[in-house]
Amino acid sequence: MENNEINTILTKDELARLREILGREPNAVELGMFEVMWSEHCSYKSSTSVLKLFPTESEDVILGVGYDAGVVRITDKLGIAIRIESHNHPSAIEPVAGAATGVGGIIRDIISVGARPIAVLDPLRFGNLDDERSRYLFENVVKGIGDYGNCLGVPTVGGEVEFDDSFRGNPLVNVVGIGLVEIGKEVFATAKDAGDSIILVGSSTGRDGIHGVSFASEELTSESEEDRPAVQIGDPFTEKLLIEATMEIVGTGCVVGCKDLGGGGLTCAVSETVSRGGKGARINISLVHQREEDMTPYEIMLSESQERMLFVIKKGFEDKVFEICDKYDLNAVRIGEVTDDKTLKIEFDGKAAAEMPACALAEGLGIEREEKEVEREREVSLEEPEDYNAVLLKLLSSPNIASKRWVYRQYDHEVQLRTTVKPGDDAAVLRIDDEIGVALTTDCNSRHAKLNPYHGGAGAAAEASRNIVSMGAEPLCVVDCLNFGNPEKPEQFREFKESVRGMADALKSIKIPVVGGNVSFYNETEGKAVNPSPVVAMVGKLSMDEITTKDFKNAGDAIILIGETKKEFGGSEYYNLLGTDGGFAPRVDFDLMRITNDTILELIRKNLINACHDCSSGGIGVTLAEMLGGFGAEIAIPDLRADEFLFSESHSRFMVCCDPENSGAVLESCGKSGVRAEIIGVVTKKDLIICRGGRELVNLTNKEIDDALNSVTKIMEGK
Repeated sequence: MENNEINTILTKDELARLREILGREPNAVELGMFEVMWSEHCSYKSSTSVLKLFPTESEDVILGVGYDAGVVRITDKLGIAIRIESHNHPSAIEPVAGAATGVGGIIRDIISVGARPIAVLDPLRFGNLDDERSRYLFENVVKGIGDYGNCLGVPTVGGEVEFDDSFRGNPLVNVVGIGLVEIGKEVFATAKDAGDSIILVGSSTGRDGIHGVSFASEELTSESEEDRPAVQIGDPFTEKLLIEATMEIVGTGCVVGCKDLGGGGLTCAVSETVSRGGKGARINISLVHQREEDMTPYEIMLSESQERMLFVIKKGFEDKVFEICDKYDLNAVRIGEVTDDKTLKIEFDGKAAAEMPACALAEGLGIEREEKEVEREREVSLEEPEDYNAVLLKLLSSPNIASKRWVYRQYDHEVQLRTTVKPGDDAAVLRIDDEIGVALTTDCNSRHAKLNPYHGGAGAAAEASRNIVSMGAEPLCVVDCLNFGNPEKPEQFREFKESVRGMADALKSIKIPVVGGNVSFYNETEGKAVNPSPVVAMVGKLSMDEITTKDFKNAGDAIILIGETKKEFGGSEYYNLLGTDGGFAPRVDFDLMRITNDTILELIRKNLINACHDCSSGGIGVTLAEMLGGFGAEIAIPDLRADEFLFSESHSRFMVCCDPENSGAVLESCGKSGVRAEIIGVVTKKDLIICRGGRELVNLTNKEIDDALNSVTKIMEGK
């Protein structure tokens, strides 16, 4: 907005508060710095009060919310670092560079806490693939992620892709980073002692990325192409050097604090680091390595040039840092020092460029937003389909269900040699040592969240937990990326608040802490918001000898459905196939979720089941088709409407198979837990046959199923 007195994006109230803090009019540099730090993207001014609903503590949490990455204990000696971020608007304007720098930024978040990056995941959302621009964005975002991640030597091991018309103009490009850190050697983004040195390391600073966070804090319009300069330019080769240099610098023991330069650039990195320690700083930005001539203090402080890190180094150890950086051919310069006066002082060419309280810049201001509930659920009545073969094949060929092989085959998901279960299963599994591994997944169903934000948020957490549990892992922690429309619109803010409330209630019920996250508002194009998308990334811990995958293993195994199927089609792929809005989104029964998850883990630990797959998008029919793995199945379903049984997307359901002699023990364990379980079929050598009351409803060959599941590849390769 344009203020009557000063041209600024700050509101009148924010500008008045700024004058009160400074006791005078801000100069151009100060105004720009506060615009960045008080933007929605940096300050979370609309969301902070709501985010307090999340559970954030457990005995395994080492670093929690508020740091560049969360860290949870995975063994007695090692911790897993995890972080999630969004790069939505940049990817809408420049998909290759926008997505690539999303990967670069998340990796720097991981190394900022002293962890070595070991994996990336990419939850993505685009418009429907029959739209040319959506295909263009999809193709180039995947290219950007692959190009950058493959060069780094960090495997992209998982993620998800959802397609819906609401994302046509505003794709969602979320990136998750995973790292490994030795417990006791974590690095905190803080300053402790006056006199310690502030050192800037990495690429030189240019004009790319200026106003990047402001760009992310406003809706996209037809004029947004003009903001192309706000998209940063990434260099994965420099990032690889930066990873190795940072690991070596951290290993010296001289690092007091470390933070990457991402959104907000030097302004954010310096102010947040020193304010967290209750300190101030004096910096001389004339010393910053610049790759463009005549850069102003405003441009230097707001630049979001990539591959840069800020270190707070113990006084007297500066030469050691310079020596390491010189070995890796990286720029490194001492730009200032920590002070005791809690003031951030910036000098340029021997003159004062800006001065302000560091905490005022870093803490930002909160805003209480109005909210308005919009009822979207309604009863829908449909005729039962006549041709179940056709329906199931259409579901399997839906881009939301079909294999994402076209995506992950472009990623190096085996580099570093940790990847034990590769992309395509319920979760990826990485080996930590000979005995312990981690399962990694991301989840969200935006159509569920659109109909019912509360249960959509709860469902994202519930499905993520099922994916982790299906592999034989116990969930450890969550990070979330909350992608929503304009929070200034009451109905959009209500969607956000209810989604967070649902997610928080679900996580509390299964005692899983949130250790970090990201809020991405203003995901709208010409006033049309994306579907609310509360994306969850979850980490679980497992024993390497208890890994369970989804594919059938032996002909003759009993197929058992665990959980109760209800008539819950709202937001389902089945309704989407039929072009039907409305219905009721699946509800999450928190007690049943916890009990069912625990039961599945018990069955796996007792070695009673050979395969496990959670039931989600597309329902039981899709789940069975995805489990074939070259085998077949003969299924007998209850004598009721087959579409209600086969295509409902009710929560807390798993499909398992077991040796016939173990089926009784499986049913007995479920009965003791109070979880519904029934044998519905047997694994065969080939083909999927589903019968009701002795009448054959589905008879599909493995080739027909595989061809349907390969639809995304066919579309993207023009076949």
